[in-house]
Formats: sequence, structure tokens, C-alpha cells
Amino acid sequence: MLTPQEEQFIQYWQQNRDREKKLFRQLLIGLPAGLLLAIGIVASVVTGQWYQQADMVANSQLNPNVLIIAVLAIVVFIAIFHKKFQWDQKEQLYKELLSKKGKGETFDKDKTDI
Repeated sequence: MLTPQEEQFIQYWQQNRDREKKLFRQLLIGLPAGLLLAIGIVASVVTGQWYQQADMVANSQLNPNVLIIAVLAIVVFIAIFHKKFQWDQKEQLYKELLSKKGKGETFDKDKTDI
């Protein structure tokens, strides 16, 4: 037997699973998580409080274009990876609930036959 919340999730996921699997949608929705990490990285580099020797090397040898490209790559990777991971978790829950629902129906049928 499933709870009403589990039934609602099954209905929601049946309708939205293909839409949430699209790469562009995952990128757009996952951008805040990636940007949050990027802000921390940029703040760490700009303030120079993390390691004095590395700060001196960064100021003398760091190309700003490389830093921008690296931060953008991190943002995109984290955004897509985060949403793909969430999609996988929801898909697993969906399959588990369907299995639970199928077993419950089989159990109810067996119970009525007795």
C-alpha cells in the first residue's frame, strides 16, 4: 500500500521524467548550485586569504582568461552533474515505488483468493 504522497510522486514523475532528463533543462535549473561554488572559488582567489605563497604565484603567473574559462567549466559541470544526480535519485525512487505498488497489488490478490 502506498501513501498519498507516494502516489502523487508516481503521477508527477510519469508526466515529467522525460522533460527533466533533457540536458539543457538540467543546465538551466542546476546553474545556481554551480554558481554558488564558483562564487566561493572566485572569492577565495580574489581575497588572497587562502595561502600566501599561492597568492603570489597567482598574481604573477595567472592568466585571467584561464581563470574565467576554468570557473565557467566548473559551473557547467556542477550544474549538470547535480541535476543528473537528482534525476537518478528520483528515477530510482520511482522504480522502487512502482515495484512496491506491484507487490502490494499481487499480495492483495493472493489474500482475496484464500
